[in-house]
Amino acid sequence: MQRLSINQMAMFFPPKDLKKPRGKKCHFVKFFGTEDHAWIKVEQLKPYHPHKEEMIKINKGKRFQQAVDAVEDFLKKKEKQGGKEQPASSMEPISKRLKIVEEDTRSTSIQAADSTAINGSITPTDKRIGFLGLGLMGSGIVSNLLKMGHVVTVWNRTVEKCDLFIQEGARLGRTPAEVVSMCDITFSCVSDPKAARDLVLGPSGVLQGIRPGKCYVEMSTVDPETITELSQVISSRGGRFLEAPVAGSQQVSNEGMLVILAAGDRTVYEDCSSCFQAMGKTSFFLGEVGNAARMMLILNMVQGSFMATIAEGLTLAQATGQSQHTFLDILSQGQMASTFVDQKCQNILQGNFKPDYYLKHIQKDLRLAISMGDTANHPTPMAAAANEVYKRAKALDQSDNDMSAVYRAYIH
Repeated sequence: MQRLSINQMAMFFPPKDLKKPRGKKCHFVKFFGTEDHAWIKVEQLKPYHPHKEEMIKINKGKRFQQAVDAVEDFLKKKEKQGGKEQPASSMEPISKRLKIVEEDTRSTSIQAADSTAINGSITPTDKRIGFLGLGLMGSGIVSNLLKMGHVVTVWNRTVEKCDLFIQEGARLGRTPAEVVSMCDITFSCVSDPKAARDLVLGPSGVLQGIRPGKCYVEMSTVDPETITELSQVISSRGGRFLEAPVAGSQQVSNEGMLVILAAGDRTVYEDCSSCFQAMGKTSFFLGEVGNAARMMLILNMVQGSFMATIAEGLTLAQATGQSQHTFLDILSQGQMASTFVDQKCQNILQGNFKPDYYLKHIQKDLRLAISMGDTANHPTPMAAAANEVYKRAKALDQSDNDMSAVYRAYIH
């Protein structure tokens, strides 16, 4: 393991083709406290101060400027704390956020793509992009694709939802089949396995527009069996298939900071590079079809169970005469402190359950994760308990509220 100073860390700019060299050894960079990763060579790192002005001129993106501002703020704070800034010593705490691990690149099971947060600029693909489904997640994704210069054709079951994106420059497709036939790569993001199947197999569905070479990317959070079925039917028509569910929420989607989990056709993953950069902060390629669905369900199982536990803690605090606000203050100073915890708890205390991630969808994910555990003969008692609490919340008409409305299952 090799530690790097912030001078090196701040000015790393990856090449456009950020992949591990086959048959060679390279370095894996992990930014602690974030989800950003990269495969790099140490010689690609440049000292911060000598190259700052040069890189600012080259990179005009908003996120690059935000990165520079963050570094400058850190340096100012350090200067105030300890006099003049010393590049080697005063930056030591931040250098611990970056480690380089040397790994054998023959393994290709998990790889991270580059992020817009690293270089602040995107060259949009010249491929025609289609997008099906403009819900909480899909709307933010399409907006960011358009902002970054992609040519996008949209379709939604409720056609009125397309109007805003048409005004922003998107084209309108009358049916899923028409969108697929018009585009090189078509993404879809819908609510559940049934909706995903209906979109592909139903009347005027995706399958009717698939021709050899057409790419279909399923971004919905569904079970591995559904993904396998969709992959097979798309491939049977000569299409190319990739699953790419996303970790995040409406706010994260709007900010273009989703985490994309991809699996399936590696060449489709590479063709989607600029799209994934526009919609997310990082993406992972997880190998064969079904792996991304499995990983996504595990992540959402943990998140849903955690949310239910937080709600249980808040209500137990109230029931035992403790201040919920003080509970949150203490929580925010400990090891479990996170933006997720702070935002969800604040919303609960304010009685604000406007959906950022639908409660009905996290319950669906818990149900699918439990089923996946049964298939693998692996116990999931914590998820099963949380699932029952969400089912009670749904019975209390909380389905279309945010997942944090699970709190109401404890107070009724």
